[in-house]
Amino acid sequence: MKDMRRKDRKMEKSEALALLLQNTYGILATVDSSGQPYGIPLNYAVVNDFIYFHCAPDGHKLQNIGENHKVCFTVVGRTNVLPEEFSTDYESVVIFGQASRVTQAEEKMLALQEFVKKYSADFLDQGDIYIEKAKDKVFVFKISIEHCTGKHRGFGNK
Repeated sequence: MKDMRRKDRKMEKSEALALLLQNTYGILATVDSSGQPYGIPLNYAVVNDFIYFHCAPDGHKLQNIGENHKVCFTVVGRTNVLPEEFSTDYESVVIFGQASRVTQAEEKMLALQEFVKKYSADFLDQGDIYIEKAKDKVFVFKISIEHCTGKHRGFGNK
């Protein structure tokens, strides 16, 4: 991995992981066999140092992951445009890792339950019913967190 150019804006790893945990969506970047990049926004959950996402059993990102399992996942936290400074206060985290399909039933259920806790916390019982109906129709993938960097300007750093 290349060194971060603006080291004065670098977050501590614990801050970057906290930003990852508190946000609701990120951008998954994959590359196909011809080198064409593809970025797609998606919901995610973090469990045991893995980023989980779920999806239909086919599609562009799955084809790309099948050809190249290396991925990048980016989350942007707070932003504040500063027109008079021609700048922006921001916070973001970038993860590099490898994506793989979750095939063990227990791990898949754990990930799906984490989605319900994160996005539908007031509907846990209904979420369990929903998971039971959907679990065989949905794929779950996990991203190993192999390299993590965070940057910020203005939010905890100036």
